Amino acid sequence: MSVIPVFKPSCSEAEIDAVAEVLRSGWWGLGPKTAEFETAFANYIGVADSVGLNSGTAALHLGLMALDVKGGEVVTTPMTFVSTNHAILYNRATPVFCDVEADTMNIDPGWVERSVSERTRAIVVVHYGGHPVDLEAIRRIAAPRGIPVLEDAAHACGARYKGVPVGRDADMACFSFHAVKNLAMGEGGAVVARDPALVARLRKLRWLGINKNTWERSADGQSYSWAYNVEEVGFKYHLNDIPAAIGLAQLARLDQLNERRRAIVAQYDAAFATLDWLVRPVEKPYAYSSRHNYVVKVPRRDEFMRFLAARGVMTGMHYIPNHLYDTYKPFTRRLPVVEREWTRLVTLPLYPSMAESEVAQVIDAVQAFPA
Repeated sequence: MSVIPVFKPSCSEAEIDAVAEVLRSGWWGLGPKTAEFETAFANYIGVADSVGLNSGTAALHLGLMALDVKGGEVVTTPMTFVSTNHAILYNRATPVFCDVEADTMNIDPGWVERSVSERTRAIVVVHYGGHPVDLEAIRRIAAPRGIPVLEDAAHACGARYKGVPVGRDADMACFSFHAVKNLAMGEGGAVVARDPALVARLRKLRWLGINKNTWERSADGQSYSWAYNVEEVGFKYHLNDIPAAIGLAQLARLDQLNERRRAIVAQYDAAFATLDWLVRPVEKPYAYSSRHNYVVKVPRRDEFMRFLAARGVMTGMHYIPNHLYDTYKPFTRRLPVVEREWTRLVTLPLYPSMAESEVAQVIDAVQAFPA
């Protein structure tokens, strides 16, 4: 019996060759491959530019810093990895948690409207599992008040909202290229933003506030200018050419990899349709999900997870609502939907390189559970 992980990166010879090329080039840091990836990723999303970073967490930190949220409130969701809300605290702002939609587990626009105030500096939405938030509903709340919306698109690389790639129309969108994400570099991230001035500032902030990075100061490959200015206190959050090379290879395959995810989801959906004790993830008419994960709702969750583990099927749980952690107790408020629904969540294996026999093994294990 094989043991099936929850996530697994998809690697082809293209990624291996791309890394070897960088290693042989002698330029491993922030350089030409990073610049090439930034251009290619921006083109994929359909925006003018993107800023490559060393993680999605760094993207969120700098994104909120560029939006100047310090001292204010940020309306947010508890149903996310803690990076989303840690970034608010990094910026000395106050998270204001909202409840979620029971079906998508995305932030509930009704709660957002009730939660904005004169102190609100930004609204953060998370495209949970790769399913886009209802962005028009959020923008109707934010735009008249002049509140920027930051989209945490860590799960949503390749997702579309009403036919438009997630990030294209965003005030700001932050992506993660962690090892298990749809576009995987091992570690990496990116920010896209509508305002070119924000992009320019993000580019400085990711390189210690320096106005010219090392590659820009040696662009002709023959000379090196030591002169630069430090215009503000920034961070060492830049992407480098080794993961950027992996990212370029992944980007070329992203749509194919996401289609494989969707094919597996279709098999799961068909197999579980008759299980009245299991709730499958939804895809709303406005959404084209990147299918980052496949989260079901089941009774007796812990027993279900142990049952699958005994049959070689590993599972996960995404996520413990952030407002329940000790760190966030000062910001806790009663959120009935998320507090009810998270206790039933189980993440089943989903990754592009899953063999058909592994998909069948997962299906058989779930169907065998004595609900």
